[in-house]
Amino acid sequence: MTAPPKLPPEQTWQQALQHAVRDLDELASLLRLPARELRALADAAPDFPLLVPRGFIARMRPGDLADPLLLQVLPQRREKQQATGFEADPLGELGFMDKSLMQKYPGRALLIASGACPVHCRYCFRREFPYQDQLASRSGWSPVLDALATRPDIEELLLSGGDPLSLSNRRLASLLEGLERLPSIQCLRIHTRFPVTIPERVDAELQRLLLNARLKIVVVIHSNHPNELDPKIEAVLQRLSAHTHLLLNQAVLLRGVNDDVDTLAALSRRLFECRVQPYYLHMLDRVNGTQHFETEHNEAKRLAAELRKRLPGYLVPRLVREVPGELSKTLI
Repeated sequence: MTAPPKLPPEQTWQQALQHAVRDLDELASLLRLPARELRALADAAPDFPLLVPRGFIARMRPGDLADPLLLQVLPQRREKQQATGFEADPLGELGFMDKSLMQKYPGRALLIASGACPVHCRYCFRREFPYQDQLASRSGWSPVLDALATRPDIEELLLSGGDPLSLSNRRLASLLEGLERLPSIQCLRIHTRFPVTIPERVDAELQRLLLNARLKIVVVIHSNHPNELDPKIEAVLQRLSAHTHLLLNQAVLLRGVNDDVDTLAALSRRLFECRVQPYYLHMLDRVNGTQHFETEHNEAKRLAAELRKRLPGYLVPRLVREVPGELSKTLI
């Protein structure tokens, strides 16, 4: 059996991000894949290039072009194919933006905290999002804090991106301090892929920051396949669970990656071992270049029904689709 790629020595999360793989030939070498065969499939778009941390690559199966983790991050030529119904802003998010805040649902708003991510997931629904026009951190947090102060109906703020944990602990602490001065804000929800892709990000300083917050802290991680959750990730997630009010997972139903009941059931059980509650299983958001990931609607319903038969209710994620203009996720 071929050994997995070796990891560098212990490193900070910034170093892990700096040393992430950005070159297809290097990816092929690390996974013992023929570079010519890989390039026959792949074609990195200049505006959404390959980016994958080495620790995530180490969880892939060497020599397997169909590895479910590899398929999530491998740029493919078919991303450039046009498909009816797929567009740049599939959720109509730009129509909801106001002063870097996005409010689609009552009582809560979303803040685009960063345009950077630890990994470029090929199915990302914000792969064409104009981050340069929407980043609240560009001019400091004062404008967004002032805007929230005039909207006392907002009780929960969601940090999204990009990935909000791309921000330094210092900048996160500054935002948190400002939010805690607003009596209307009771809960902070952080949506992040970092704990699964670069677990070093959950460092001691971040843990202290979350534990000492006045606000209720909910962290929503993003894992699509049980192979992402090795023992190191499990240990990090268990620590994170101890420092937050609630730790949830959102997955995306992806053809060729997790569109079978065995994989989805294994993911839910593995999340539970890591002290993470399965939360949502999203239908694909139809952004340009992602049509090859889409699972047919009736097949998704069948998978959800099979999961309900196989798992206890608390381990069954809700199968949902986000429909622009609706006041909540649409349950399928």
